[in-house]
Amino acid sequence: MHPLRWGDPAAASPLPEGARALVEAVFGPAEPHAERPSALAAPSVPDEFVQAAHAAVGHDHVLLDDDTRRLRTRGKSTPDLLRARAGDLADAPDAVVRPGTHDEVVAVLEAAVEHHVAVVPFGGGTCVTGGLAARRDGYSGLVSLDLARLDRLVEVDPVSMTATLEPGLRAPEAEELLAGHGLTIGHFPQSFEYASIGGFAATRSSGQASAGYGRFDAMVVAVTVATPTGTLQLGTSPANAAGPDLRQLVLGSEGAFGVITSVTVRVRKVPEVKVYEGWRWPSFAEGTAAVRAVAQSGLQTTVLRLSDETESAVNLADPDAINGSGGSSTDGCLMVVGFEGDSDLVAERRAAVTRLLTDLGGEAVGEDPGRAWEHGRFRAPYLRDSLLDLGVLVETLETATFWSGVENLYAAVKGALETHLDQPALVLCHVSHVYETGCSLYFTVAAKQSADPVEQWWRAKRAAMDAIAAQGATISHHHAVGTDHRPWLEAEIGTVGVRILRAVKAELDPAGVLNPGVLVP
Repeated sequence: MHPLRWGDPAAASPLPEGARALVEAVFGPAEPHAERPSALAAPSVPDEFVQAAHAAVGHDHVLLDDDTRRLRTRGKSTPDLLRARAGDLADAPDAVVRPGTHDEVVAVLEAAVEHHVAVVPFGGGTCVTGGLAARRDGYSGLVSLDLARLDRLVEVDPVSMTATLEPGLRAPEAEELLAGHGLTIGHFPQSFEYASIGGFAATRSSGQASAGYGRFDAMVVAVTVATPTGTLQLGTSPANAAGPDLRQLVLGSEGAFGVITSVTVRVRKVPEVKVYEGWRWPSFAEGTAAVRAVAQSGLQTTVLRLSDETESAVNLADPDAINGSGGSSTDGCLMVVGFEGDSDLVAERRAAVTRLLTDLGGEAVGEDPGRAWEHGRFRAPYLRDSLLDLGVLVETLETATFWSGVENLYAAVKGALETHLDQPALVLCHVSHVYETGCSLYFTVAAKQSADPVEQWWRAKRAAMDAIAAQGATISHHHAVGTDHRPWLEAEIGTVGVRILRAVKAELDPAGVLNPGVLVP
């Protein structure tokens, strides 16, 4: 991806004139923010490590040039992009090493331990929580371990309906390879176009179709991990009672415990039919009650999302909607319901859900909103770039709680963001992932940029995170911990939980070379 933007610049487009006019009406005249040229410090990694890396992976796969290092600097959160646009690339790695096998990963880790070099596993680079900005003080250098060469579909088991994939395989390529077997993973987060299989596992990602296909961590049945103290091979059956499930220790570990080198996941048949439709509700509270009713009814949908009144009226995920042509300007809250699978099963479930939502007072508004959502669901990061160009700060955060706590959590986080953002500002929210027992809330913020937009966002986010902790909700449903959420992790897992994480880190990575400063408090 572009070092200062999301994705492929060729895929980006400027805001439509109507959308730009609306943005300026809300936030004032546009103040274009120029990108400053950036220079990188000379690599400081020891020559002995470089030589060992050459021996492990080959000369062609150890890269120290500025362009490659620049592309492996941080992730794609708004603070990451704002720093890069301001010319701050202080977190750039000294080298990029690209292993091609599990054994090569092991060899690189051995060299890193010997020469005390920090190692940051790198997949798609889509991280938004500081998980690629490892601490480098106290180390002789910092290396990005780019897993792009580990990009094979290793095995498909059509009887067990599983597939084994390497971690550097990007999600679109994984889906294309599996489609050749008539299969799909069904995991489509907003980062889908650039994210990797290893990244999904390491962050416990949750896709937009999680209501039907499940979270990625629920799909994983086996995993192989290279650690500085040995190899972990976990998963010999679909389920077991052989003590605590150590697969779950790896999933969500963000490269701090080891480097994932293969993932075996449950797969599904490519659906015959996909239908996404819209429903409208008078209020967010009524819509949330309807979402809960569907989630607890046993009538499985594939997609179930609900936008609050502000997001329904001004949909910053879709420039056409901002322009007033996306059907989002009417009153109330928009729900998107999706069904995928065999045609008969889809028809049966759709009819049952339609009866339920109609009885609850929902208004069916046809398939146009669902098709618009499907068409635009990967466009929001490009829109963020366009708004940053105009001097508008745009960022997101997410959390989750039980149904009984949703109303208070929504009010607390929304209030914290509105109070601590410079005005004018918009705070949008939607229910993005649902369970029988609760749901996640995904907030999007848009505000006029201050003189220091990074601090402007952190001031608001700190208040929001404090509110989340005070409500007893999770600090992250699917964005992971990284460095950004780490200050609040102890409040969620307790002091004993922190000691457990530290003990695992000490056992698997006693030299502390793996992603130092990430995840573990």
